[in-house]
Amino acid sequence: MSDLITTDLVRLDVDLGSDKESAIRALADVVGGAGRATDVAQLVEDALAREATSPTGLPGGIAIPHCRTTGVDEPTLAFVRLAPPVDFGAKDGPADLAFLISAPAGGDSTHLQLLTKLARALVKPAFTDSLRAAESPDEVVDLVNHELGTSPASAATAKHSAGAASTPAATAVPTSAGAAPPKSLVAVTACPTGIAHTYMAAEALEAAAARAGVTIAVETQGSAGSHPLSPDTIAQAAAVIFAVDVGVRDRGRFAGKPVVSSGVKRPIDEADKMIAEALRYADDPNAPRVEGSVTAGEGGGAGAQESWGGRVRRVLMTGVSYMIPFVAAGGLLIALSFLLGGYEIVGPYGDIAVNNTLFNPPSASGLGLDHALFGSGFLAYIGAIFFIIGKTAFAFFIPALAGYIAYAIADRPGIAPGFVMGGLASNLFGVVDPNGTALPATGFLGAIIGGVLAGLIAHWLAQRTVPSWARGLMPVMVIPLVTSIVAGLLMIVVLGKPIGWLMNQLNDGLTSMSGSSAVLLGIILGLMMAFDMGGPLNKVAYSFAAAGVGAAATASASDPRLKIMAAVMLAGMVPPIALALATVVRPHLFNIPERENGKAGWLLGASFITEGAIPFAAADPLRVIPAIMLGSAVTGGLSEALDVSVRAPHGGIFVIFAVSNVFGYLISLAAGVLVGSAAVIALKSLGPSDEDVVTV
Repeated sequence: MSDLITTDLVRLDVDLGSDKESAIRALADVVGGAGRATDVAQLVEDALAREATSPTGLPGGIAIPHCRTTGVDEPTLAFVRLAPPVDFGAKDGPADLAFLISAPAGGDSTHLQLLTKLARALVKPAFTDSLRAAESPDEVVDLVNHELGTSPASAATAKHSAGAASTPAATAVPTSAGAAPPKSLVAVTACPTGIAHTYMAAEALEAAAARAGVTIAVETQGSAGSHPLSPDTIAQAAAVIFAVDVGVRDRGRFAGKPVVSSGVKRPIDEADKMIAEALRYADDPNAPRVEGSVTAGEGGGAGAQESWGGRVRRVLMTGVSYMIPFVAAGGLLIALSFLLGGYEIVGPYGDIAVNNTLFNPPSASGLGLDHALFGSGFLAYIGAIFFIIGKTAFAFFIPALAGYIAYAIADRPGIAPGFVMGGLASNLFGVVDPNGTALPATGFLGAIIGGVLAGLIAHWLAQRTVPSWARGLMPVMVIPLVTSIVAGLLMIVVLGKPIGWLMNQLNDGLTSMSGSSAVLLGIILGLMMAFDMGGPLNKVAYSFAAAGVGAAATASASDPRLKIMAAVMLAGMVPPIALALATVVRPHLFNIPERENGKAGWLLGASFITEGAIPFAAADPLRVIPAIMLGSAVTGGLSEALDVSVRAPHGGIFVIFAVSNVFGYLISLAAGVLVGSAAVIALKSLGPSDEDVVTV
């Protein structure tokens, strides 16, 4: 395998254009010019597609555009020192150092490992200062290879690192005879993607601890794998730091430790403050502590500095984030099955799967599959298989919701009983009496309640003091068994019928909605989708609609549940697209990073990724959020009024083949986008425009 970076892949003090798209294209040309790209156009397309999901600009003037692509056959790293700098979406301004990381589409974990090492290196001022001071491509190659561990320390490293602060990961400070040993700390870092910020936060904490004269061991729970801290290391630590945007795996290991808790980005900017807070908490008997104090009464049950609102949000979002892949995969497969085999596939799919093969396809006309694509028996067979796989995936989404809600509360001991509660909520076992009356299915509402119940019981059991010989049995046998029994009895005997009755009333009410009532429902769902853009209200509306799609997979296009899914999907698409349009129509109302985010908003909105609106709302919530809520409400109401329905629970414009009344679908979307964009422009026009845009 060739070197990851060579002098042919380095450019110093060059102008690659005024925006990140131009810079990425130019970097891809560098890769092609060095003979490392088999398809430069594909590399550009994949790098820009990755950039559209979230900006790759990092604090400190760094950018790391990256992708997996069929445009290269081996991992490649290109570097440019930009003059002038280019905005890649970082909050602190444009980047003057940029790396383009490209890895083969079918490769192993090299891409993630490379990102991990680069992310750690880029937190070190000595490394970035060395890159800025390098006088030749040879020096850059030596510096990068040394940091990535692909070559020994070079003369360039020695030259530019001389006098810089050395920040080993966990260096103990020598103590004089009789002096107390320095305190030790432990930390966990984790972000939703588990790539850059996870490791940058870890490196920043390690460097700050070294400056403070304490040792720290950091567990990075990222995509490149996690190496759990040893029990002895945790036991010896005076305090713990949680820098995470997701739930901490095996949180119970840190029970009773004083804790500093924050999002994953804080250590990158304030690592020294966090280390100081952790040391202060270590000496404070009233400091917040991780749930499950080892000493009764110690810590006061502060709950790791997490408010009840924050805890509820984290628990719900953990469950939903693990649920969505089941919904998306299952729903899209069912939609594809209808595209290939026609809606009639819901009848003979079992007969087709059992009695036919790829080489012995069924007769589409003989089975009454009048809408099979091209009347093809082969495509009808594929459609039947897709339907079976999709329905199987869909069957797990309610258990996954409950299971991972329980996991967010009680960690691993909560997963099994949580899944059991989800299975009960969906009547996965198919329990019926001789007359065919089924055990009440409590749906997604029962899954939320059952998941919380299982998590709380498992968490309480995990806090019990047991003999040492029984500790190993608790998480794998005792807690799941007792929790499943207790929570299961409560769900079936006490809560099942009331929740089932409530769900039936809700479903019956929705089924009976027509005319103005349906329009009102669409408006309410639209408001929920736009209010917090991927937050709890958004996910409750989405979960409600997705559950309806699963239940109505075999229903006609007029089924109200399919119309609800259309209203929710369309309303969720409006905010990013409306804001993207506003940045084009009135660019002077937005600063440069917002204009860049607007470019990504087109694709994010079209893909039904409402979170694309978050950067705008975070910067100006009082004007942006009401405006996009108005646009989404218009779209939700119009969708219901025009009887739009969709059988796919995700995909946005890319699943238009699963839409009934495509014209109404497009009209509803366009109307909401125009209203939302006009409202944003009107509200932002009431205040001063951003001067940094006016002077560009």
